[in-house]
Amino acid sequence: MSNVEARPTEVVCAANDASDGPAQVRVLEPRAVPLGGPRAMSVRRTLPQRALSLIGAWCFVDHYGPDDVARSGGMDVAPHPHTGLQTVSWLFSGQIEHRDSAGHIATVNPGVLSLMTAGSGISHSERSTPETTTLHGVQLWVALPERERFGGRGFDTYEPPVVRGDGYSAQVFLGSAFGDTSPVATATELLGAELRLDPGAQVSLTPSGMFELGVLVDDGEVVADGVRVAPDHLAFREACADPMALVAGEHGARLLVIGGPAFGEQIVMWWNFVGRSHEEIVSFRAAWQAEIGAAQAMPGTAEPAISPETPGAGHGVPRTHFDLPEDPGDPLPAPTLPPVRIKPRGAG
Repeated sequence: MSNVEARPTEVVCAANDASDGPAQVRVLEPRAVPLGGPRAMSVRRTLPQRALSLIGAWCFVDHYGPDDVARSGGMDVAPHPHTGLQTVSWLFSGQIEHRDSAGHIATVNPGVLSLMTAGSGISHSERSTPETTTLHGVQLWVALPERERFGGRGFDTYEPPVVRGDGYSAQVFLGSAFGDTSPVATATELLGAELRLDPGAQVSLTPSGMFELGVLVDDGEVVADGVRVAPDHLAFREACADPMALVAGEHGARLLVIGGPAFGEQIVMWWNFVGRSHEEIVSFRAAWQAEIGAAQAMPGTAEPAISPETPGAGHGVPRTHFDLPEDPGDPLPAPTLPPVRIKPRGAG
């Protein structure tokens, strides 16, 4: 999914400060972000925000629906670029057609993981299918570590089995939990799972190590380590090896659970790019603008995106090339860069 805000805020993401005392749970409120014009669907964004920028390597969480496609028009996101990250799509209802510049064309279905790896550069489009009447799901981004972020492009799907226990059912799409392990390889250790709790059910969420944990409430409400979490809110717990106690409300709950060890690297996020410096962001933007400019001038051609004169080139910034997917829509131009230099901080 694209961050289609006209004036996206640059975000410098660093490791969370460690606490000397017991791990604490914080609850983060969502903010509404429209995905386009006046009839566009709206998403509820809980990550990143000023109070928290990373949960493990997870750096972006958009939650949407249930959305009446007949009223909103559904999801209609034209081709747009990504660098240095993976996108994770997880649907509760509806379908989305995915097209990317690595040649993958796929239908995203409920209960099936869709994982796109951008590596050094990819572009893709996302549109709800004509058959979709209600669209409801989550899209997340995962920051790639230094050793992996300029790797190849990829697209993987996986339908995890439903595992059941006392008062719950779960699908583990990344990592290990509830006695199940996803076979999907990740660059850093991650946890991603949908968890459904019966009314009043009590579940112990046990990480495999010193994990930061996030619990996004899709439906119902839950108490996480004694802290009430309302619908659409994201509960965050600091890195800890202890289990997290989850208690469902009287109507039960559906949750998305994410986590991982503290990322340990500082990243810079702006629009749809994840980099390490101001120069990289400038270079990525210039590469994308050159890409769409060449395509509009000579449809069907692919020209090098960065020349030695491109801002950022020659400053240790790798050359980036996105290509365009097979999609009839015009690609989204990048917003104007902020008037100030993005100054990275250390990872702590």
